[in-house]
Amino acid sequence: MSGLKWRRALVAGVASLALCASTSLMADFNRLSQLENKGFSISAEARLLDADSGAPTLLGSVNPERQLSPASVTKAYLSAAALTRFGPQHRFTSQLVSTGSIENGVLRGDLVFEGGGDPGLTTENLWRLVQRLYLAGVREVEGALVVSQWRFGPVECITTDRCDALTRVANAYSAPLSSAGVNFGSWCVNVAPGVNSGEPARVGLCDSQTSLITIDNQVVTRPANSGTEISAERITDERGDVMRLTGQISTNASARDVYRGAGDAAEKTAQVLTGMLTQAGIFMRDPWRVSSSQPPSTAKRLAAVDSQPLQELVLRIMNYSNNYMADVLALNLVEGPQVQLHQAGQAIENYAQGIPGHGPLTLYSGSGLTTENRTSAHGVNVMLESMFRQSALFPSYVAAFQSPANGVMRFIRRGSTTFQNNVMLKTGTLNQPFAVRAAAGYFRTAQGRWGVFTVLVNGNGSTPYLSWSEVLDPLSLDLDAMILAN
Repeated sequence: MSGLKWRRALVAGVASLALCASTSLMADFNRLSQLENKGFSISAEARLLDADSGAPTLLGSVNPERQLSPASVTKAYLSAAALTRFGPQHRFTSQLVSTGSIENGVLRGDLVFEGGGDPGLTTENLWRLVQRLYLAGVREVEGALVVSQWRFGPVECITTDRCDALTRVANAYSAPLSSAGVNFGSWCVNVAPGVNSGEPARVGLCDSQTSLITIDNQVVTRPANSGTEISAERITDERGDVMRLTGQISTNASARDVYRGAGDAAEKTAQVLTGMLTQAGIFMRDPWRVSSSQPPSTAKRLAAVDSQPLQELVLRIMNYSNNYMADVLALNLVEGPQVQLHQAGQAIENYAQGIPGHGPLTLYSGSGLTTENRTSAHGVNVMLESMFRQSALFPSYVAAFQSPANGVMRFIRRGSTTFQNNVMLKTGTLNQPFAVRAAAGYFRTAQGRWGVFTVLVNGNGSTPYLSWSEVLDPLSLDLDAMILAN
């Protein structure tokens, strides 16, 4: 080989090695990006973080600045904004107050439940309030139970699902929003088989022996091993909320809990709390009512109950993608009475736009149910990196993301061992008016370094149905390559 040929071969060899090294660092989203051939829009980016707050290293990207719907990945923004605003140990307080005095066991005035905007308020919390009121010596209320939702509620519906749910609903996630809502604004009905085949199923409210609403039970008991299929719809008519149940349940089937959004979250709280007061032996002279007015400053606290710490609320919001909890928490980010969802969305926007380098975004809610929410993969990653840099908040934040190996959502339990154990993610799903499959979170590389990634995949009116496997399978392979190469 001549000297010239040898030098050319050497240059070619070096170029080849450089290309391999470049491919190692830029594993890219070459598998995921093939969804563009099916008409889907993609915004994707993965970045390797520098432990010393230096500039991150780009590992791969597809249109990283493109504005697309993040669906429930919005909850990652909400959680970051709430932890930054309130801190991981913040608690929301709900209380019973009154301007009246207690004389010989009689409260001389109205008993006011002041909703504290607790996203996770349950009947257990209400029972504690009632017990504390009883221990305070109250046995009779001369006035009425007043449920005050002055902070926010009723919240104007801005999505088709929630607007339709004012009259009828076949799910729990469209429950109306209120600062005084309990049990995520939903009714729970327990359905158990009758003793014999052919008999109606046995039904009742999960949390009350009192008949607070009408249950239209059309579920029939069938022979053992016949299968169980139960359909449920909450409708609201002149009787109030009605739970209509149809279908069948086998004699040897376990009891089922069925959840459906209430027609009015604050009214539901008033009904539940009235039933509890009655069972505790506290007599109310006047009927309950709901108010949007703040209790007078002269009102005194009679009993109070705190929420779980914010870090626990965030974990539930992120792990179970609870839309009611997410939007209630988002509403708490806004000061002032009668807050609405668009204000909550603006508060999260303000948080994100305060992060250097984030770029534009549009948020109308904290849940992601609103399909008009828009952000980019790059923007989400900038926010994720910002939280990574906050050592006091990051442990609480990252704990709310799911590991595919142990995911609450079963559909993410897929991919290689590397993907399942080195990735922590939040997913987002929408099917109407167009398909959205989104995922964002953190990963650890083979060398133990931290990285962030975001993938937003949006369809349109003419794209086919998009299953999660079509997104997660190529994504897991692409991330595997990045993780192992770094």
